[in-house]
Amino acid sequence: MNLPDRHLLLGMTLGAICATAIAAIGPGVVIEAFADEAPVGVDPAKLVRYEDRDYIVDYDASVATDPLSTARVKKVEAGQVSYVTITRTATGTYSSDAMFSNHVQYPGISVEAVGRPDNSFAYWSHGRWSGFVTRSANSFVYASAWHK
Repeated sequence: MNLPDRHLLLGMTLGAICATAIAAIGPGVVIEAFADEAPVGVDPAKLVRYEDRDYIVDYDASVATDPLSTARVKKVEAGQVSYVTITRTATGTYSSDAMFSNHVQYPGISVEAVGRPDNSFAYWSHGRWSGFVTRSANSFVYASAWHK
């Protein structure tokens, strides 16, 4: 009768542990889904990009969205020059500078910054930091790489 030796038993045990770990952190339970049942992602009509950041802007029905007049002014603050768009509607005057500020709130308008991606990974390679970022958009995965 041929019994396995210690090395073979140790290899089999480590293999079983690794297989269990891979199965636990793998894709998990796979559920069949159809397009009709998929959750709705971000409504593109509410998504606004301002100064290289994304915002979700939602407003009440009481807020007029048709501009009566629009002006673009130069703003100098602490030696830095920027441009601000000021729009007047039937319900009020709105500034792009204040619209996306955390310190100003317009009645009936909700502005929420789209957060940073949850999964970012960095590693040291060839004398510099490298990494990549993944984002989930409910229907696909977006990945981008960066180097510093």
